[in-house]
Amino acid sequence: MKVTIAIDSLKGSLTSLEAGQAAAEGIRRVYEDADICIRPLADGGEGTVEALVRGMGGELKRITVTGPLGKPVVCEYGIIKESGTAVIEMAGAAGITMVDEEERNPLYTTTYGVGEVIRDAVRSGCRRFVVGIGGSATNDGGIGMLQALGYGILDKEGRQVPYGARGLAEIASVTDDNVLPELSGCTFRIACDVTNPLCGEQGCSAVFGPQKGADPEMIRQMDGWLEHFATLSQEKYPAADPLRPGTGAAGGLGFAFLGFTKAVLESGVKIVLDETKLEDYVRDADLVITGEGRLDGQTVMGKAPIGVAKTAKKYGKPVIGFSGCVTKDAVACNREGIDAFFPILRGVVTLDEAMKTENAGANLADTAEQVFRLIRAMA
Repeated sequence: MKVTIAIDSLKGSLTSLEAGQAAAEGIRRVYEDADICIRPLADGGEGTVEALVRGMGGELKRITVTGPLGKPVVCEYGIIKESGTAVIEMAGAAGITMVDEEERNPLYTTTYGVGEVIRDAVRSGCRRFVVGIGGSATNDGGIGMLQALGYGILDKEGRQVPYGARGLAEIASVTDDNVLPELSGCTFRIACDVTNPLCGEQGCSAVFGPQKGADPEMIRQMDGWLEHFATLSQEKYPAADPLRPGTGAAGGLGFAFLGFTKAVLESGVKIVLDETKLEDYVRDADLVITGEGRLDGQTVMGKAPIGVAKTAKKYGKPVIGFSGCVTKDAVACNREGIDAFFPILRGVVTLDEAMKTENAGANLADTAEQVFRLIRAMA
C-alpha cells in the first residue's frame, strides 16, 4: 500500500511532520511494508516556516530585528539553499502576539523588522521569497518595511518619517535612490487570503484597526493618511493601486509588496502545496491522509486539508481526515473531497491532557491503526 500523508499542525500539540509521523506509525502497525510519504502542510500562517523548511531540506536562521514596538526581537525564518528561497512569517517580526494588549497602538507599531529579515535573506543569497503576512500588529502601510529596504519615506525636511502609522501623516515624498540593489531581482509569493483594499469602509484601518488598538478617531486619521501615501506612491509606482484586492492585508503591508516589489498575492494553501510539490506525491498514491486540529464548517473555506483533498481528487484518490476534534458542520468536508474523517480523542479528558504532545501523538497513531485495520478487513 502506498500512502501520502499531509496533515496540518495540531496547534499546541503536534507539528505538521509530527502529526504525519504519528499517522504513519499507526498505519505500519497494520501494513508493515507500507510505502508512506509524509509531506509538510500549512496554510501560509503560523507554522509555515517550520513546515516548508523541514519538509524541503532547508535550514532555520535566527536574527535580531526591530520588533513591532521598535525594540529588538529575535525572528526565525527559513532558507532553502537549493532554490535560493527564503520563507518568512511577518508575524515573527511584527506580529500582534508580540505586543501586550494594553500596549497595542497602531500609531506606533512598525513593519521595519520585516524589511530587515528580507534584507538579511537577500544578503544570504535568496532571491525567491515566500512570505506569510497574517497576524500583524501594524497599520503602517508597509512603510517600515520599505524603509528597511532602502526606500526613502520622507517628511518635508527630507528625513525618514517615524515608525508606525503616525509616520504616514508626515510623508512628503517617496524616493528609491538607496534601495537594496538586489531587490530588483527578487520575487515574492505573498500568502494572503484577505481581499480588503487599502482604504475605505473595507480597508485595513476600519476592518482590522480595532483589534490592533485603534479607536474611531485613529481609524479615521489612518485611513486618510494611507490614502495620501497611496496617492504619492502611485505618481512614481503605477502598480501602487490602493484598490487592488489584498492591499489592505496586514495593515497595508499588502499594498507595499504589490506596489514596490515584484510580488503576487496568493492563497497560502496554494503556495504551500506548490512549493512542496504535493501533487507529485499524490499522483501515485493509493490513499491520501490529511487533517488539522479541528475540522468544522470553516475548514472548507480555503483551509489546508481541503487543498490536499482537492489535489487528491484530481487523480481520483480516496482521502481520509484526522483531527483533534470535529463539529457537526464538519460534514461539509465530505462534499469537498474528504471521504471520511475521524476525531482522534479516545476518552473524556481535559483540554490540557488532550493537547499534550505525547497524548495527541498516541491518539493519532491509535486512531490511524484502527482505520487501517478496517481497510485491511474490507480489502
